Amino acid sequence: MIKKLCLLFLALATPNLSQAFCGFYVAKADASLYNQASQVAMVRKDGKTVLSLMNDYQGELKDFALVIPVPQILQKKQIHIGDAAIFKHLDDFSAPRLVEYHDDNPCQMAEMAAAPAADAAAPLMMRAGMMKSEAKKLGVKVEAEYTIGEYDIVILSAKESNGLEKWLHLSGYKIPKGAHKALKPYIKQGLKFFVAKVNLKEQIKTGSKMLRPLQFAFESPKFMLPIRLGMINAKGAQDLMLYVLTEKGRVESNNYQTLKLPSNIDIPVYIKDEFPAFYKAMFDKQVKEQNMHAVFTEYFWNMGWCDPCAAEPLNPDELKQLGVFWLDENSYAASRRGGGGVPVQITRLHVRYDNQSFPEDLVFQETGDTENFQGRYVLHHAWDGNPEMCPAAKEYFKQLAVRHEQEAKNLAELTGWNEDDIAQKMNPEKAQYIESGGKKPAKNQWWRGIWK
Repeated sequence: MIKKLCLLFLALATPNLSQAFCGFYVAKADASLYNQASQVAMVRKDGKTVLSLMNDYQGELKDFALVIPVPQILQKKQIHIGDAAIFKHLDDFSAPRLVEYHDDNPCQMAEMAAAPAADAAAPLMMRAGMMKSEAKKLGVKVEAEYTIGEYDIVILSAKESNGLEKWLHLSGYKIPKGAHKALKPYIKQGLKFFVAKVNLKEQIKTGSKMLRPLQFAFESPKFMLPIRLGMINAKGAQDLMLYVLTEKGRVESNNYQTLKLPSNIDIPVYIKDEFPAFYKAMFDKQVKEQNMHAVFTEYFWNMGWCDPCAAEPLNPDELKQLGVFWLDENSYAASRRGGGGVPVQITRLHVRYDNQSFPEDLVFQETGDTENFQGRYVLHHAWDGNPEMCPAAKEYFKQLAVRHEQEAKNLAELTGWNEDDIAQKMNPEKAQYIESGGKKPAKNQWWRGIWK
């Protein structure tokens, strides 16, 4: 979804950016931060696609219905029930992360610098009372019917959208009124419809209160994800976490702008306790600045390794379950022995969209870009030694004050938060000192903050 590619680093006068991946991972911003977040895993190579949908449906299971346009009539073996735990692993592995470093003793660093340098080594079955003659009259054809796991599935074709909408309503599918407007473009393209509904008896047998992911495999020259049908009954903007697994390059949209999130930026250490709030505010600001017209890259990496790791890479069996059909255990093991990388790349895209901001379905392309990227935010803990220990220590504390000012500016720029409020959280004693006119505040001022 992208013709334009841009790495959003803040235009700051004296940025203090961490120059290397590594560090100690301490927190992540996963999909659980967002109440209305859908998760989709897409495996793509040579026109072959395996799509896995993690349902975020909330409500009575009897009312659940899923309608997805597909390019062909799917056979039963092309449809599968996935494992929600693998989605959790994908999310954890690719989530934007917080990492921390601890400053070294500047006196020791000065001694080392003076020494000689060393080498750096939905779809339910047709209701029984629904006559085939009625379907034919409405221009709808049931191409195939399956029960797979807890889902009843039908593959439909249709001649016109009004007839398809009416058929779905008559057959007991809980779809929004006016769905024909969204269905019409897909019918014009000659697409079929994958329709699923929960089989309540089979659902009880699973012993789970949650719906498991639905997966289906198909071939199509179009590398795209239909999102418009999901907007019909949406109460507002929705978040989509899309994990795209390809063999070689990073994936981007070619019909919407794709931007990498601001990353690798130093922020105040107190954010360690407020990372979810920080990340949501930062992402909200990016969406607002782009008028909700952009797709954001949160992560791109080889599936064989990570740095720093928010979770271990997916193993060959998990990748196979997601549909990575070109990888077997022997090639996986050989690739790892050869240096750690495997022929599977993961691109994590985060989209916030509504009907006005995203009038078209998402269309993608695999680029030749293989440079690693992650949403990564850095904490630097200050050295707590004596400024009088050595000349380098005095200089360190001078530079530390400058660094803290820059971290506050970085955070304000990323989130839109008030810089004075940030400064107060970074150094509450200094804030109280200024507020009291230069008098050192007494300890245990119990009344401070009662009404704030």
